[in-house]
Amino acid sequence: MRFRLLTYNIHKGIGGLDRRYDLARIVETIRHYQPDVALLQEVDDGAKRSRHDCQVDLLAEAVELPHRAFQRNVRLRTAGHYGNAVLSRFPLANPEDLDLTIRFKKRRCALICRLKATAGDRHRTIALANVHLGLAGFERQIQLRKLLAYGSVHRTHDETPMIIAGDFNDVWDNLGKRVMHPAGFQLGSGSVRTFPAAAPLRRLDRVFYRGPITAIASFAGHTSAARRASDHLPLIVDFELRE
Repeated sequence: MRFRLLTYNIHKGIGGLDRRYDLARIVETIRHYQPDVALLQEVDDGAKRSRHDCQVDLLAEAVELPHRAFQRNVRLRTAGHYGNAVLSRFPLANPEDLDLTIRFKKRRCALICRLKATAGDRHRTIALANVHLGLAGFERQIQLRKLLAYGSVHRTHDETPMIIAGDFNDVWDNLGKRVMHPAGFQLGSGSVRTFPAAAPLRRLDRVFYRGPITAIASFAGHTSAARRASDHLPLIVDFELRE
């Protein structure tokens, strides 16, 4: 069984270069790559800067990924929130919000859920965690270790595929060897650069996985819309589930 995962910091639908709000560019970008599941960060809900749109609902309907989960991470001073979202072609179960905030730092959370994938008469459960980690190196390490020790993550059976993906803000490229590899995770996104979108230099977005699953391809979306839609490019990884 194969499926495609996309992780994307959509920057509230505000372009990285023109600073213009245009959610249609995000829709065009996601639809172009036809993911089975999309892990999104910086998704607005009721914010003035994004016309008070409930972006998770608008995106889910426009890209035809009907199953969705959303967490309101940060309350804005004027109105509304922004946070992480998961959109899926397959049903989602047991969504959980895990607070990863470090004292005196910006509020950060992980959105954890289970994906119930089907292909013909085959059914598989995949554990997912969508993250947007902090800007400081020590902060990111603490956040990831807290996530890995969290009940539903820590107790995930070895035979259940698990994916942790999102905006890791890992400028120095050290979270893999220090935290994820010792916990049994492999990097599925390779050396793909996603930031800044107009001329990507950094691998800020990552996809890690473990269990009976294999990443068979990874790349960044470089369409004209993708380069203008956000300050990040989307990161796409194709997976194959092993029996």
